[in-house]
Amino acid sequence: MNKIIIIDCLQYSKWTRKIFQQMNDGGVHAVHVTISYHETFREMVHNLEQWNRWFEEYSELIFLGKTSNDILRARKENKTAIFFGFQNPSPIEEDLGLIEICYSLGIRFMQLSYNNQSLFASGCYEKNDRGITRFGQQLISEMNRLGIVIDMSHSGEQSTLEAIEISTKPIAITHANPSWWHSALRNKSDTVLKKLANSKGMLGFSLYPHHLHKGSDCSINSFCRMIVEAASRYGIDCLGIGSDLCQDQDDSIVEWMRNGRWTKVIDFGEGSVDGPGFPDQPKWFCDNRDFENIKKGLISAGFTEVDVAAVMGGNWLRFFEESFGQ
Repeated sequence: MNKIIIIDCLQYSKWTRKIFQQMNDGGVHAVHVTISYHETFREMVHNLEQWNRWFEEYSELIFLGKTSNDILRARKENKTAIFFGFQNPSPIEEDLGLIEICYSLGIRFMQLSYNNQSLFASGCYEKNDRGITRFGQQLISEMNRLGIVIDMSHSGEQSTLEAIEISTKPIAITHANPSWWHSALRNKSDTVLKKLANSKGMLGFSLYPHHLHKGSDCSINSFCRMIVEAASRYGIDCLGIGSDLCQDQDDSIVEWMRNGRWTKVIDFGEGSVDGPGFPDQPKWFCDNRDFENIKKGLISAGFTEVDVAAVMGGNWLRFFEESFGQ
């Protein structure tokens, strides 16, 4: 069990040597990290410059991942492959050609909307979900061509269903949970998850407290039993982890994530239970060393070791190979 591949398909932590070392100590072989929330193209490139410096400074711990073979390399070299993604399509601005430039820079995931209406799709906080726009259809086609994963984690129900239908490749919901377990705006309906599974897409289970039953007080038993129930409903092959870990971030960062530049007031969305600042993580998952707790919890909840290996990283590895190549 200690040698299984571990992949976390979403983190946005305050990156330091401490956290990269914890990834190493926790045996985490790949992490999808957020490069952009509301940044323009040039601001996003500035963030990539910072990552290049980290790759140079901490080369014994991390490197840029672009294909599935980079995950195997990370396991062999005892490092973590970092995969880049956008939580908001803002760096594309209004220029379809920029998506290919972003791919060449290493971007491998992009959400079509982040809570709000975008040029491409409706966010989950919008009262009216207008689905995928004409521009969005063109963007999906280009992302399919290049090999950038369409991520609908923060998108509305209709937009997500349409993205699954329009895309010629399986999409991902990298960080969310089923709404039948916890009814947060960001969690996904049974209808969406069934269609996602039937299309061979992937769901990454989130450990962000607002997405958890009982929030910060969620028990590991409840979380792991939810995963077991999801496997019984959708099959195990479409399930992974996307922790949404925001370790060591200042509360001002969550304001940037939610508000960007579009509003002067805090807008959590109608029906949201979000509050100001970052909530406390459950005590059993505070950093990258705690994936071991999830492995043990899944065994206690009834999974076999083969099942655990699939959810902890095996399914994402297959999805990465199909999406990005070897």
